[in-house]
Amino acid sequence: MKRLTTLLTAALMSAGAIFATSGAAQAAPCRTGYFCVWTEANFDGLKIEHSGDDHWWEGDMSNLDSSWANHGVSGPGVPDHVKVYDGRELTGSVTLCLAPGQEVAYNAAANDRGSSHTWSTGC
Repeated sequence: MKRLTTLLTAALMSAGAIFATSGAAQAAPCRTGYFCVWTEANFDGLKIEHSGDDHWWEGDMSNLDSSWANHGVSGPGVPDHVKVYDGRELTGSVTLCLAPGQEVAYNAAANDRGSSHTWSTGC
């Protein structure tokens, strides 16, 4: 009986580890080399993808951003950080700055404030 209990405990622990890692390993659906923005928290709703700067987010996205992902590619001297501005044409304050690989499912201070962005070499 003790051996059966040990086997069951080990099996349950293994299954728990698999379920825990599968949830944590999920990344935002954003292609490599792109900065992505969603209208809803947790990478949901309307999405736009940018491989370069965008100084004028379209009407369906401007001031409606709620989650962000930077899947930009890094390298020496490559602008791989993304700065989000609350005004069009990169004006106003920076609401969010994402390092390479950084994903933000929601940020109350930056929510619904972005209107443009640029790639830079740092925050």
